Amino acid sequence: MKIVISNDDGYQASGINVLAETLSEISDIVMVAPDRNRSGASNSLTLEAPLRLREFKRNYFYINGTPTDCVHLAVTGLLDELPDMVVSGINHGANLGDDVLYSGTVAAATEGRFLGLPSIAISLATSMVGEGRNFQTAANVAKDLVLRLLSNPLPSSTILNVNVPDLPLSDLGEYEVTRLGARHCARPSIKKIDPRGREIYWIGLSGDAQDAGPGTDFHAISAGNVSITPLKIEWTNYPAFDQISSWVSGLNQTLYQ
Repeated sequence: MKIVISNDDGYQASGINVLAETLSEISDIVMVAPDRNRSGASNSLTLEAPLRLREFKRNYFYINGTPTDCVHLAVTGLLDELPDMVVSGINHGANLGDDVLYSGTVAAATEGRFLGLPSIAISLATSMVGEGRNFQTAANVAKDLVLRLLSNPLPSSTILNVNVPDLPLSDLGEYEVTRLGARHCARPSIKKIDPRGREIYWIGLSGDAQDAGPGTDFHAISAGNVSITPLKIEWTNYPAFDQISSWVSGLNQTLYQ
């Protein structure tokens, strides 16, 4: 078995290196990760600059690109044969609710699924972004889920978004299937003045949890449980067809008047 791993925190991050060590117990590992932190990169691809691949040890690479670039390059240009799976993480911080829209961790898994591979995104739900003590707990969860996914595959349009509490394995609660919760609106951007007197802005922090009741990923993490949210990457909203079809009928009538 061969697994491609990537992340959005960069190839030197603790999370991805603990993940690589743990998954190497059950699989050959190819790491392709960004050369620096690319959190919030979402599904962006680098299209107007070349990507430079550097091997820092056997089958462990970093590139000057996004998480999506990493997985795309690994599958379409680096490897002679398709790997069996893509695992993205372990992210330094949770990816809950609306976070999945911006997350480079989730985007790397999404790219793997677009390229036809079973994919998992896994995050350690730390109390503060950048911190985290129990990456080994999340790595053990990842290993268990990899084995389950191989033996019992999911539909081809599905990835798993997994969040693990920052707890020792002995204190971990149950595995729980969850839906995405939601956050309040993001906090305001922060205006500053640079040393030359020009205005600059920092993007504000994510909003607090709003939809965080039982059954949500937020609720599972607050209870000390592992949140497993299946995400469907076929985004077409079929229930809206009838309503929009009525619009189209009217639009077509006016189009030729």
